[in-house]
This record gives sequence, C-alpha cells and structure tokens, in this order.
Amino acid sequence: MLFGKKNSLISNPLPQIGFFLFGILVLCTTQIRAQHETKDSLETRIKELRNTPNFSAKDTTHIDLLNDLAYELRYYKADSLLQLSQLALDYSKSTNYRTGESFALIGIGLYYSDKGSHKKSILYFKNALSVGKLSKSSTTVLSAQNYLASEFAYIGNYAKALIYYLEGIDIANEMDNKKMLSILNENVANLYASQKDYVQALEFYKKVKKINEEIGNEIYSAETMSNIASLYADMGELEYAMYNANAAIAIFEKNKIMEWLAYAYSIKGKAYLKGGKNEWALYWYRQSEMLHEKIQDERGKIELLNGMSQAYLGIGKDSISEMYALDAFAISKGIKDMEGSQQCAKTLYKINKNKEDYTEALKYHEIFQSLSDTLSRNENKKSLTMLKTKMEHEKQKADLIEENNKQLDMQRAYVNVALGILLIFIVVTLLVGRSEKIQKNLNLELQKKTEDLEQNELALHEINRTKDKLFSIIGHDLRGPIAAFQGLLKLFKDGEIEQNEFMGFMPKLSHDIDHISFTLNNLLTWGQTQMNGAVTRPEVVALETVVKDNIDLLSEIAKIKSIRLVNHLEAKTLTWSDSNQIDIVVRNLISNALKFTPENGMVTITAIERKQQWQVSIRDTGVGMTEKTIEKLFLENSTLTTYGTNNEKGTGLGLSLCKEMIEKNDGKIWVESLYRKGSTFHFTLPKAKNKYQRTA
Repeated sequence: MLFGKKNSLISNPLPQIGFFLFGILVLCTTQIRAQHETKDSLETRIKELRNTPNFSAKDTTHIDLLNDLAYELRYYKADSLLQLSQLALDYSKSTNYRTGESFALIGIGLYYSDKGSHKKSILYFKNALSVGKLSKSSTTVLSAQNYLASEFAYIGNYAKALIYYLEGIDIANEMDNKKMLSILNENVANLYASQKDYVQALEFYKKVKKINEEIGNEIYSAETMSNIASLYADMGELEYAMYNANAAIAIFEKNKIMEWLAYAYSIKGKAYLKGGKNEWALYWYRQSEMLHEKIQDERGKIELLNGMSQAYLGIGKDSISEMYALDAFAISKGIKDMEGSQQCAKTLYKINKNKEDYTEALKYHEIFQSLSDTLSRNENKKSLTMLKTKMEHEKQKADLIEENNKQLDMQRAYVNVALGILLIFIVVTLLVGRSEKIQKNLNLELQKKTEDLEQNELALHEINRTKDKLFSIIGHDLRGPIAAFQGLLKLFKDGEIEQNEFMGFMPKLSHDIDHISFTLNNLLTWGQTQMNGAVTRPEVVALETVVKDNIDLLSEIAKIKSIRLVNHLEAKTLTWSDSNQIDIVVRNLISNALKFTPENGMVTITAIERKQQWQVSIRDTGVGMTEKTIEKLFLENSTLTTYGTNNEKGTGLGLSLCKEMIEKNDGKIWVESLYRKGSTFHFTLPKAKNKYQRTA
C-alpha cells in the first residue's frame, strides 16, 4: 500500500462496532477497539431504541448508530458500508443534522476509496468537509481533512495531501485535540516514508510518540509500532523492524484487532523476506493471509500477495509464486495502484525469466520499466512540491505571527506611554529608599562572592588532590614498566643481549604494554569524572554485545592462565545506559576476575531480568576476599591496590571507577565473596523501554 498505515478515525462518532441494516442484524466475529462499545452492546442499543415508543428513524442517536455500524464494516462488508452510510445521509439531510450528514459522506467516500474510485471519494470527502464546517464540529472537520489528505496522497498529489495535513494539524493544535494531532502527524510521517525520506519520516514519528505518551493508549502505540516496523524494514534495519512488529502483534492479539494484526503479520513477513529467510517470511505471510480471508483490505493484500510471491520465488516454487503475483497484479490494476503494479510486474518478470518464457518476461519488464519511469519522473516533482508546499505553509504562518506581533507592539507602545507617566511619580517616591536598597544589595553581593570564593577554594583543593593522586599513580604504576622497557631496548641496542634473548622477553613486554594501556584508560576516565568532564549519554545498549566484545578482548589473558570465560547473557538484554561507561565497567570487572582467579579456574557472566532492571553478575572461582577488604572496596576516593594470583598489579582505581559509572547510569553495584572460595560482583542497570504510539 502507499502508506504503511490504514487511515481510520479514532474518535466518535465513528467507532468500529457491529452491523444493523434494514432491521436485519448481521453479527461480526471480530472484536474491534477496546475503547468502543462491543458489537453486542451496540446491537442491543439499536433494538432497544427501535422498540421505544414514538421511535423515529431520523432521531440523531439512531443516525449516529447507523454511521458507527457502517464504519465498523469497512473491512468486512464493504457493500453494507455504502448502504448504511447512504441511509444515514438521507435521514440526516431530512432533519438538517449536519454532524450525521458529514460522517455519512465520509463513510461513502471511504467505500469509493477502497474500490479505487478516487475522484468520487475526493468529491464525498470535500462535501463532508464543507458540511462539517457548517456544523462547527472540530472532530468532523478534522476527520474529513484527514481522509481528504490521504486520498490525494493515494493518487500521487502529495502537495495537496501535505496542505490538508498541515492545515489539520493547525486546527488540532488550536482545539488541543491530541488524538487528531497523533493521526495527522503520523500520516505526514507515512507520506514522507512513501517518498523514502526516512529522516523526515522519523522526525514526525518522534512528534507522534510524544503526543501519544500523553494519550496513553496501548492500541495507538501498537499501530504506530507497526508503521515504524515497516519503515525500519524498508531501511534495512531488520532488528529494529522485528522488535517493533513483535511488540505490536502482542497488543493486537490481546485486543483481537484483526485488520491491524493482519498488517503486523505481513510486516513481520516482510522483515524476514528482507533478511533472506523465505520460509519464515512465508509463515508470517500465511498468518496474515488467513486473516485477510475475513477482511476486505485490497491495498493491504497487494503488498501481502506480492511478498508471498517473492518468498515462494526465493525457495524455487515458481508456479505458486506466479499465482500470487498475478493475483496481486490484478488487484493493483483494479484499484489503480501504480506502485503496487510496478512491484508486481517486477516479480512477474523474474518468474517468467526463470521459466525461460522470454516473451512474457519482456512484457512484464516493459510494464515495470514504464511504471518506474513514470514514478521516477513524478517522484522528483513530488518531492520538490512537498518541500515547497511545506515552506509556503510555514511562511504563511510566520507572516501571520509577524502581523499579530506588530499589532501587539502597537498596543504595548500605548501601554508603555501610560506606564511611563505613572513611573515618573513612582520614581520620586522610590528615590528616598534607593540608597538603603543599594547598600543592602551590595552587602548581599559581597556575601555571595565570599561564599563563592570559599567554594572555589574547596574545589581547587580537590583538583590539586586529584592531580597529586594521578601523578602518584602514573609515577608508581606506569614509570616502572616503561623504564624497564627502555632499559631492555638499550641493552639490545648496545648489543649486550642477543636477539634470541630479546625475543624471550616479548611475552612479558606484551603483557606490560597491555597493562599500561589498561591503566591509562582507567586513569583518563577516572580523571575526567573527578574533574566533572564526563557526561553520561544513555541510549539503548545491547549488554550481550558489550560482554562478548570484552571477552574477546581479554581472551588472551584468560588463555595464559587456562581460565574458562563463560557468557550466559541471552540476546535482547537491552539496557538504557551509556555504552562507553558500561564497557569500562564490564572490562574492569572481568579483568579483576581473571586477575584473582588461579590457573584452570572459571569466570561466569550471567544476567537476571527484574521488573525494571537487569541484574548482571560476574562470578569467579578465585581467592575471594575478607570482610575487611570488602569494606574498603567501594569507599569514595579509595585506591586500594592488590596483586593477582600471578602477581598482576592494578591501579587501584578500577572498582572506584566502576561504582561511579554504575551510579551515573541509575544502577547499583555490590559484591559477595568467600575467602579462598571466590567472588561475585553484581550490578544493576535500567531496562530499555521504547514507547511507540499511533495514528489512523
């Protein structure tokens, strides 16, 4: 489909419910949105209304119910959508009920839109907009505005589509209608996504998520996540696509929202297809196909059937692939979907080429090329038109704001003249107390400067203390290995040791260089945090990747001591933290575990999922610690230095640095240890939480 998201209205009076036509009840098996009445409840209300004394079919409540039922059947019984909407339209006109008339016109427009009769649907949507303005109902106007914009987008007139969307956003802002703000902004995002302008699309999705955080409806969130999943699949970001699709599917299944569930299944199939996993793609496409047997969504079926065709082609089942591609091609031609026809023609070209039916292959290749040329020519114009339209709209808004500001400036000028006259009299009175006030302010300023000076003095002492500590550690822990390295090089240069002897020192030199690098990294990081230079920038971090990278980095040290490094972290262990800081923590803790574990020992890394956090544990079978040592480990400014089982030496900054980094990322760190049995270091980090929300 042109847009990943179907256009549906979320606010009354068009909820999605059941079906009642000319006194005959037809029950639907699909439950729609949780916030609306169930179809059973609605049917009961209709029966009760018809059985009341003095019932009139032209009653506004009855008309609203007809519109509700018509809209419910859009994806299930399209003919009933048309009949019910026409009936509601006739009743509304006869009683001059503008709101009912506007929504009835929208229902008829939706019917013709789904059938591909775009001229008719635009005509009905325009009429609905005109009637809605007469009814002075912002919901009616915004609904018609949204559908009219979407219809222009379907026929490729993105300039008009964008104008109607932006005008709708302005109205929704004025009325503080957050639901319609969500809808309109996300449909703009979908518009840019169809143009493959993914950056602009994501910008609008961010706006939608902020709006929907205030709305707090999980179904809206799921619909938005479905759209974002489709966008990420097109971008090749398959992991993000799968994450959003799975989250949306869970919500749609729970609430039994079948048309959106069919779409989400199809997007998951699309993600697998992009990743070359055809069998899995077919599995999810078939789930969507089964749901499409119960719903009437022709635009959605084009992408579904063409996707299934490509998947079957990928596993060598050309005849089945051709069947699905031809079905999709016929539907796209029927509803005049150029983009769908183009993609189907491309698939049919590949199928016939594989069959060596070059006549048919050439036919579909020519269709594909012709449509591609048309779309390519149009896309450039459309993109420029969209940009120009947006700029003109923003300029009109800026001009209006400027004009309003001029009027306000004139009013302020008159007010200021009056205030000036008043101030002349007030100044005379204030001069008496001015000197006392000035003196008081000077005293306060002097006191503040004195306090600031004292604070600066304390800060200077702290910086000097940090500097002294850094030079002490550098002199003690780095100067020795570097001096030894210099001396060895001098001996070799002066010919006092042979090359074979020099090469014998290489493992020790390599170990010393690694130690110097590790120590420098800790010193620089710690020094930066002490001098208020380190800034924590949280993001979604895959913890299993951080642990794996550090295991790879430290595997040589583990190999020297014959220590087994075991990583039990599963995929999707996602945290909200600063990746660089957590990398330093993991590296220090694994390095310490290796340092204090004797030969043939084992270091194990695990993670436990809590309600709001991940708890990561790094356990070793090393020498353990006494209670006295444990008490000193995490003290502020502690530089406790110990030696490993092979006499390895550290800077004493590692655990102090780890504690600071973990706390900066809203976590905690602690240790459990038994002397001569081993130690386990635990730390917690917040779980990553992504909220995605909806439009219609």
